[in-house]
Amino acid sequence: MPEWKILLTDGLEQNGQDILRAAAQVDNRAGISADDLLKVVAEYDALIVRGRTKVTAAVFDAAPRLKVVGRAGVGVDNIDLNAAKAHNVIVVNSPTATTIAVAELTLGLMLSVVREIPRADATMKAGQWIKKELEGHELWRKTLGVIGFGRIGTEVARRAKAFDMDILAYDPLLPAEAIRLRGGEPVSLDELLHRADIITLHVPLDENTRNLLNAEAFAKMKDGVYIICAARGGVIDEEALLQALNSGKVAGAGLDVFATEPPGATALVTHPKVVCTPHIGAQTVEAQTRAAEDIATEVLAALEGKPLRWRVA
Repeated sequence: MPEWKILLTDGLEQNGQDILRAAAQVDNRAGISADDLLKVVAEYDALIVRGRTKVTAAVFDAAPRLKVVGRAGVGVDNIDLNAAKAHNVIVVNSPTATTIAVAELTLGLMLSVVREIPRADATMKAGQWIKKELEGHELWRKTLGVIGFGRIGTEVARRAKAFDMDILAYDPLLPAEAIRLRGGEPVSLDELLHRADIITLHVPLDENTRNLLNAEAFAKMKDGVYIICAARGGVIDEEALLQALNSGKVAGAGLDVFATEPPGATALVTHPKVVCTPHIGAQTVEAQTRAAEDIATEVLAALEGKPLRWRVA
């Protein structure tokens, strides 16, 4: 059996480590610094990361043995895919493992924002009873605009239908009939912005989606719209969102992701109409267990030259 060496830089659930250790030498150096990674990465055939570790061109330059990089999760914006291709390194992820967790958090953020649940809880714990100030809105029969109708967007729509919500879906990568089969009404982005009462984003961060919701987009929305994002920081222009919140154009926002993470106590994070969580979309016991198994088996398949389910580059 080949003596592969695999480096874990952001930790991995034990079930995933067990799978890897049955076939390779595994070094778990969770929290390793960028400088230290450059010093040791030359020893390894595979690298498994989450979102913290930045796999830059310099990392690939320093890793002549490297055959595969695995991302335990969905987003690969922390991996230089062009550098990976230039060095003939395979990049894989585990895109299905966290789908349910992110979809459920999206609904949780939605309910938290429209009913002001965090404010209700905080004031109760402070000994206050502000019942008359907490008149929220129902999800029932509201129009939900889903930007990005892939796995997560589709699961969000399925759950939203249980609230009798109408579903608009914009996804330039899907034909209209596929969107209909998944339970959405296919519309243009402009139509979605005009019609939706609540807008949720489920797209990756790339050159086409960066600041997708900007000042121009907010101007097209209904007054009092709600914005939800548990996708990737950077797909919303945060300054434009802040201005829309202050003007009343946006009634509230639920955000799990930010352009800079951690963002600190910014004006957006501390805004009274914003519910924030620290990028916990995938942070469930079940999702992390699935992600660990999926990425472990996918990385080993790449090392063994077997067919891959989730090759990104």
